[in-house]
Amino acid sequence: MSWLRALRETTRSGLRVERKRLEPLIALRGAVGLALVIAVSLWAFGPGAAASSAFGAFQAAIATFQRSWRPRPELALASGTSLAVSTFLGYLTISHLVLFLALLVVWTFLAGMSWAAGPTIGLIASSNVAIMLVTVTLPTSVAQAAGHAAMMIVGGLVQAVLIVLFPVRRWGAHRDALADALASEADYARRLHQDPVAAFDPLPLMEARNAAAVTPRQARSRPAELHGTRGLAERIRPVLASLADPAMGVPPEGRARDRVHELLDSAAAILDATAQAIRHGTPVSLPPNAVATFKTPDTGSILTGPPYRAARRLKTLLEDVAETAAGAQEDPPSRLRTLLAVGRRTATTAPAVGMRAARGGARPKESGTLQAQASAPTPTPAATPGTGKPTPPKLRPTLLQLIPAALHAMQRELHRGSPITRHATRVTAVAATGYLLGTWLPLGHGYWAPLTSVMVMRPDFSQTYSRAVARFAGTLVGVALATGVVQAAHPDTNLSATLAVISAASMYLLMRTGQIAAQACTAAYVVFLLGMGGEEWTQTVPERVLLTLLGGLLAVLAYAVYPAWETPRLRTRLADWLAALGTYASAVVSRYADPTADPTAGPTTAPDVREALLASRTARASWHAAVARAQDEPVRHRGLSRTAAEDAEDAVAQLGRVAMLMEAHFPDREAPPVPAAARFAEALRTATEQGAKAVRERRVPRWDAVREALEAWDSAGIPEGGPEAVVRQGAGLLLNSLTELSEALDTAVPPMTAGGSTRPNGSTKPNGPRNPKDSAARQ
Repeated sequence: MSWLRALRETTRSGLRVERKRLEPLIALRGAVGLALVIAVSLWAFGPGAAASSAFGAFQAAIATFQRSWRPRPELALASGTSLAVSTFLGYLTISHLVLFLALLVVWTFLAGMSWAAGPTIGLIASSNVAIMLVTVTLPTSVAQAAGHAAMMIVGGLVQAVLIVLFPVRRWGAHRDALADALASEADYARRLHQDPVAAFDPLPLMEARNAAAVTPRQARSRPAELHGTRGLAERIRPVLASLADPAMGVPPEGRARDRVHELLDSAAAILDATAQAIRHGTPVSLPPNAVATFKTPDTGSILTGPPYRAARRLKTLLEDVAETAAGAQEDPPSRLRTLLAVGRRTATTAPAVGMRAARGGARPKESGTLQAQASAPTPTPAATPGTGKPTPPKLRPTLLQLIPAALHAMQRELHRGSPITRHATRVTAVAATGYLLGTWLPLGHGYWAPLTSVMVMRPDFSQTYSRAVARFAGTLVGVALATGVVQAAHPDTNLSATLAVISAASMYLLMRTGQIAAQACTAAYVVFLLGMGGEEWTQTVPERVLLTLLGGLLAVLAYAVYPAWETPRLRTRLADWLAALGTYASAVVSRYADPTADPTAGPTTAPDVREALLASRTARASWHAAVARAQDEPVRHRGLSRTAAEDAEDAVAQLGRVAMLMEAHFPDREAPPVPAAARFAEALRTATEQGAKAVRERRVPRWDAVREALEAWDSAGIPEGGPEAVVRQGAGLLLNSLTELSEALDTAVPPMTAGGSTRPNGSTKPNGPRNPKDSAARQ
């Protein structure tokens, strides 16, 4: 992408206003907290302290809007307290340019490095540095500075107290994350109806997993329906894929395919109904027709082998999802009565019982009669369905425990090639340069230039440039509106404070619709707030506009001079994804070699398989984020064109999909081991590690060891049916995926033969074309 096109795209991104779900009650709560702090500060201490405390309350409220699963009161307190410390230390050095500049350099570098600990911490730290540049100018003595810092802490405390006293959807974000995961699987089931090898984005499942981590205090009050459902959702996805894929035994057309379509559509309806109930905290009401589909008795005569096992497994998992989402116990007589009226009850747990009645047979190793199922006690909300054992919560570290983890993350990124370190270096140099230029220019309020730079600069190119455009455009709009109001109304201190609160409330409400709207409201807020402190608009508006432009220009120039492009790192991201998926696939194959390795015999409970799956998802997310950032960068590709990247992504994704299908058909503990699978798994793990190294070094990976292990396996003979046939078929598909990856990365022009074709028999690569009849091999 050329520089001109890149600038055009980032400008559009910065000026874009999106339609988002607004949260007026949360915005009102933040505005009320800000109003209380300003009113008390004005009455007790005067306009100067009121402005400082207002910045503390304003920043604390913004922190609670961030995408974080941590309790909101903690974010508000951390934001207010850290701003207070920054302001007090800044005032102690503000009278000495060298000392303050040294403090600014250290503080800004640490804020830049804090992005390694996560976007929430990075945003709070960057905002603290920016606001500190304003608040250090308000006190006139050390005692006043201490008082202003204390009022900032009070501002954060007030916001935290209001969050506790007036919660708005206390578990709303967690409910949304879990509901989004179930809804994404419902959408996946519908897409499998149209395309039996459709791709699935695991990002909603990753978000749900992050949301499941709670503090010990949260674990004691978490709603029952948020227990256990995520683990069930994780197990549904591979079962859906294995049911739909023709490679698992269901032909593309015919009666069996029609039944699979019915099961997929019904599963989507049940998942959607469960997601809706979890999102809004309402009783689960399942569609009767969808429940009846799983009650059809002739499924066993239509589907056989792996598809039939997948259908039974899907029915069991949907039963457990509905039970867990109900979140309440029901007495056995009531369960037996609802058993006779499948799909008609709307009480909390009735539909879950309807799904239980729709089983039509015994779950493996469980009581097989409906009467026994009806009389069995419902698991408690905190129990895993079918086990009765409490599910230990995934605990999140407290704020104090988070400090060592954040420091360790920053230490890992502290090296020359890290994009976080390059960002910290850029923002530090720009902040110091902007402050010196602002001090030297005869405009006054020179802090606006470094403030703008710190607020707009991000570790990647696209966000930095789009935020710079939005900051300047939003400042023009906000300053123009605020100036018009000031000239028309000539507000006094109290009216200026009221207008500042209204501007802040507008910013809270429109924050997620786009940067330009938020920046316009913020600019108006600052004009009114400084007007409350006694400054005339003519003292702040012109210089604010000019210095904002200067700060934005410094930010964009810094990225052009000292960039951290993502495009050259695409091969590294692809190699990491390949290595992670190779570990996952080899762990899955190893389970067939030793079925007794997992004492619980579940498809997602083996530690090696589970951890490898999570690592592969993280690597996949890093790859997709890198590709998204690279698309907006004005640099040429270095050895990995866009076409090659897309083809390689398809091949690696197919590798993971085949491993997932094999995981869905793990053998029972009593199944005989498959020794050849162990040799293949070891060859696969070693080859993918070496292949990842080859990708990083811009070489085409080779899979001779994997092919030799597969040929040795075939020479020993493979029985028809059973786990060995399943794993052998999957092993062949894994090799096909690896071969396609090599083809995608081999961008050299093949030699022409005398007949004019590229290779004999129409093959374009040494390993030959993939088998078009293998549906699982195309993606």
